[in-house]
Amino acid sequence: MNREITVARGDGIGPEIMDACLRILEAAGAPLDYDEVNVGEKVYLSGNTSGIEPNVWDSLRRTKVFYKAPLTTPQGTGFKSINVTTRKTLGLYSNVRPCVSFDPFVRTKHPGMDVVIIRENEEDLYAGIEHRQTDEVCQTLKLISRPGSEKICRYAFEYARAYGRKKVTCFTKDNIMKQSDGLFHSVFDEVASEYSDIESEHWIVDIGAAKLADTPENFDVVVLPNLYGDVLSDVAAQIAGSVGMAGSANIGEHAAMFEAIHGSAPRRAGQNLANPSGLLMGGVLMLVHLGMRETAGKVHNAWLKTLEDGIHTYDIFRDGVSKQKVGTREFGDAVIERIGAKPENLPAVEYPDRPMTIPTATPRAPQQKLLRGVDVFIAWTDSDRNPDVLGEGLARADGDGLTLSMITNRGLKVWPNGAPETFCTDHWRCRFGVADDASLEQERIFQLLSRVGALGYDVIKTEHLYTFDGVPGYSLGQGQ
Repeated sequence: MNREITVARGDGIGPEIMDACLRILEAAGAPLDYDEVNVGEKVYLSGNTSGIEPNVWDSLRRTKVFYKAPLTTPQGTGFKSINVTTRKTLGLYSNVRPCVSFDPFVRTKHPGMDVVIIRENEEDLYAGIEHRQTDEVCQTLKLISRPGSEKICRYAFEYARAYGRKKVTCFTKDNIMKQSDGLFHSVFDEVASEYSDIESEHWIVDIGAAKLADTPENFDVVVLPNLYGDVLSDVAAQIAGSVGMAGSANIGEHAAMFEAIHGSAPRRAGQNLANPSGLLMGGVLMLVHLGMRETAGKVHNAWLKTLEDGIHTYDIFRDGVSKQKVGTREFGDAVIERIGAKPENLPAVEYPDRPMTIPTATPRAPQQKLLRGVDVFIAWTDSDRNPDVLGEGLARADGDGLTLSMITNRGLKVWPNGAPETFCTDHWRCRFGVADDASLEQERIFQLLSRVGALGYDVIKTEHLYTFDGVPGYSLGQGQ
């Protein structure tokens, strides 16, 4: 019996490359049926800001597998990314991107590169919670959760174990974002301690990214929060040879989505030019996920043989290396002709039966949470933005045990004892706290805000300051 999957042919070059990929999968004997759905640019322009018609969710819940060509999101505000919406709606928390070099047939400076980027898919800055708070300042909330961090870190180690990988590396920026990235790093260390058979290490993301670009052979599996993973998976794919060659898997407990990592390239649409390799490699990942490992190997090896034989699309064609420049359709035909063959110079692939656990988060007992104060954010531009003037004025709101202890601007402490050279915007964080060890009642914060408002200040948001088992759950001001 065939396995049904949901297919979206996409926008721009999407229909052309999807057609080539489906023909290859069928020629290889993949036992698949397709439920084709309409998502993307036409749906957006019909007035649906999500780009997804309601019936698509019914299909995805039934098939649990989405094979998706690149989509076009119209320019302008109000349109949500289908990728982000699909990943979060279906809980596809793990993005897996193998980045392998194919030297000498595809140009690269790193012929030995074989790195898998595993990116957290649901949270971080991609929560998309943004606000314009003043005339001069917008904010985006960076959300890192313990369950989200645990699932993706555990997935990375389970992947390494299932695919015979030796090391998992974590990248964060927890020297600056000690709460959010610090949580991701600490959870990584906790999970790593359970996998003594696999080496683990951590790098600050900036120097880690530099080392990945310079010596990728020193890395094996790399796990990252969402934003860093998005950026560095494209970097890794490009230094391996080409972003256009890389496929992507998005895996969750209940469903999965497979795609190329490149965009819809509307300027190349309808010209029979586009390279279908990225989407085809996404299809190979899909076959492995579905347990069709022998078919996956046939497709992958036929594709490698095509590259090795010098049959290349325009984007990777090189005089002296390539033998024939072909279009999208002809490249698909060439792969089909080689099904059953294996490469002779590039390593042939094999997908043995290695069942892999899709991890879930481990419930934890709640910690003792005490309210210790509040950060009151204020829009203020009076008196040449002098922090001392703001501090003197706001101190009049002290009372009921709450006192103003610090004012920051863009995170830097500017009161008390700020530096006169510091440039300040119209966005101020004003920290009020209690001196005693007792938990603060919410009512006292409401009364404080009433006093601040009565003084004529424009309160734009607040953040409560908690300790968890006695450990502060908030950052100090820079320079504090």
